[in-house]
Amino acid sequence: MSKTMTAAMLLAALSFNPLFGQKKTIDQKVDSLLQKMTIEEKVGQLNQYSGRELTGPASDKKTDIASDIKNGWVGSMLNVKGVKDTREVQEMAMQSRLKIPLLFGLDVIHGYSTIFPIPLAEAASWDLEVIAQSAHVAATEAAAAGIHWTFAPMVDVARDARWGRVMEGAGEDPFLGSMIAKARVIGFQGKQLGGTDAIMACAKHFAAYGAAIAGRDYNAVDMSEVTLWQDYLPPFKAAADAGVATFMNSFNTLNGVPATGNSYLQRTILKGKWNYTGFVVSDWNSIGEMTRWGYAENAADAASKAINAGSDMDMEARVYRRNLVELVKQGKVKQNIVDDAVRRVLRKKFELGLFDDPYKFSDAAREQKVFGTDFNPVARDVAKKSIVLLKNERNTLPLQNSYNKIALIGPLVKAKRDLAGSWSLTPDSAKMISLYQGFENVYKATQLSYTKGGEILSATDEDIQQAVELAKQSDIVIMALGETWDMTGESKSRADIHVPGKQEALFNAVKATGKPVVVVLMAGRPMIFNDIADKADAIVYAWWLGTEAGNAIVDVLTGKYNPAGKLPVTFPHDNGQMPLYYAYLNTGRPYVGQKSKQYLSAYIDAPNTPRYAFGYGLSYTTFKYSDMKLDRTEMTAKDSIVVTCTVANTGKYTGEEVVQLYLRDEFASVVRPVKELKGFSKIKLEPGQQTTVRFVISNELLKFYNSQLQYISEPGSFKLMIGSASDDIRLDGTFKLK
Repeated sequence: MSKTMTAAMLLAALSFNPLFGQKKTIDQKVDSLLQKMTIEEKVGQLNQYSGRELTGPASDKKTDIASDIKNGWVGSMLNVKGVKDTREVQEMAMQSRLKIPLLFGLDVIHGYSTIFPIPLAEAASWDLEVIAQSAHVAATEAAAAGIHWTFAPMVDVARDARWGRVMEGAGEDPFLGSMIAKARVIGFQGKQLGGTDAIMACAKHFAAYGAAIAGRDYNAVDMSEVTLWQDYLPPFKAAADAGVATFMNSFNTLNGVPATGNSYLQRTILKGKWNYTGFVVSDWNSIGEMTRWGYAENAADAASKAINAGSDMDMEARVYRRNLVELVKQGKVKQNIVDDAVRRVLRKKFELGLFDDPYKFSDAAREQKVFGTDFNPVARDVAKKSIVLLKNERNTLPLQNSYNKIALIGPLVKAKRDLAGSWSLTPDSAKMISLYQGFENVYKATQLSYTKGGEILSATDEDIQQAVELAKQSDIVIMALGETWDMTGESKSRADIHVPGKQEALFNAVKATGKPVVVVLMAGRPMIFNDIADKADAIVYAWWLGTEAGNAIVDVLTGKYNPAGKLPVTFPHDNGQMPLYYAYLNTGRPYVGQKSKQYLSAYIDAPNTPRYAFGYGLSYTTFKYSDMKLDRTEMTAKDSIVVTCTVANTGKYTGEEVVQLYLRDEFASVVRPVKELKGFSKIKLEPGQQTTVRFVISNELLKFYNSQLQYISEPGSFKLMIGSASDDIRLDGTFKLK
């Protein structure tokens, strides 16, 4: 037999071997690498440092971090950005024995170079496609700057506006929050990890951080299991189902146990019931802070409790770096616990393609190309869709062409840095379009006049009088009031969320001139502004809208865009009403507007109702809801009900409407909320146009957690409500689950 024939036969035989010619799977590669690693190198993969010192001037700390990277003691860096710096630091990792690449993480919360509206503002758009697009642009820019990983989205349900971090999330509702969580994960990560226009997302803060007692950041959380599962976990589950690469635990305790050391959250729920295969990173120093809680005796005890509870990577506490190797040697932490954590981290590095090319995301040509791309039109589109029209008496808006003199008054008229809001990355104020610039781009200079009227926190009588005199000389007044950018965000809880300073006094003085007054409110949270709410001719809630804020606001004020935003969070009348949310549980003594509040669940000195309800938002046009139909009025757990209604644009402007579906389980084994959002549809109609809106009610929408934490539906009667807001129900009906 010839050698040629022998070789051919051998190749033919091998071709039937299913392993021949196949590349190793990622899991096989991870296992192979894991076998080569020392315990020190394994622990190194679970250690994350901040790079602020590393990329700055020479220092002992810089030398120490660089040395740790070269010795394989670091798995990830945060706060290192830009191709030059990420490549330089990655080169250090390539000097380690096994040359395991670093992950570069950064808080890309609502934009990288192009700043988008804060997440709470984007949630007000109720536009999932727009929200995903915003995250995608942020990911594209971040990835071009060498970043692999963002610590977003924050998916905490937040029902207390005193909590400063309300600005980072999607508001108070678990259904809307779940939909937005999924959209943001998809936007950041793309179709799969590894694309150079995508980065790893991180669902945070696991879990229930938004329910901090008294709305005070970092405070304890105490809640029932039913509330946890029913209201606070769904957005996290949605993020996990969407394939989010990582989770971050939270600063709070949950029912007495710090989330960072909470095995029930991280092992039983996340990695157990949900079968989550990504990894969990701590929040900044949250492992070390377990000693301050009085939960861990010392740093070594904190490291042991955190890793055993399922916290895979230590962000900046350095307790894994200093204690974990010895804990394994002492048998206090099992080797397989460490191996599982390391495996999770390595898997993501392989999925990103960093082992094939550690500098894959550090491409100077791509960085230059991406940052030469103008994403401002996208930012402007997202910003205008995030604006909520709260009031519009006598059709004050859109602004009429007949106005020859427009007064721009208020401390935020020319503000720029504030427009970027909290959690923006070194925003370039020169690129921010102020409200004044937005007006300049549309109106002649002779039509515009301006005075500041004082500062956010202070105003003199002279400041206010100047504003009054200017208003008297004008046809209409636009006032820009609200918070500074650093009054809402992490560690920015407020006991009093009224519009700060003397701004309402300024408004009252200007309004007393008799001129029509439009108020543009800029903030990161719901505020209380009762005088403005009662007296202003029109109110636009503009949040913090980012790079294109001024242009977007003027688009709305002039009618170039008809506002369609809806509130994702309830606005109270009074501080004492908080926490306040629409999906509350009924009581045995409900107050529903009776004349007397005696012996009813009501405040005697304030309303029970909100100033502006969840889902509320006006338009320059009007919408009529009619002709609701159910294809059946009874269903089994295997069936579904199709409900349709007709929505018509009965006004003069093209407009968008968010049609909202709410359900109420009228009788159940545990008391259920008075209504719950279970669907929404955003539609666009020309004047006189109508469309049919369709919802499908499945058994899944009827399920809830009972007192035994079983996720079930129960036979009985359900109320169905369709409307324009949670307190503006236009159509209703009933059906039964058999």
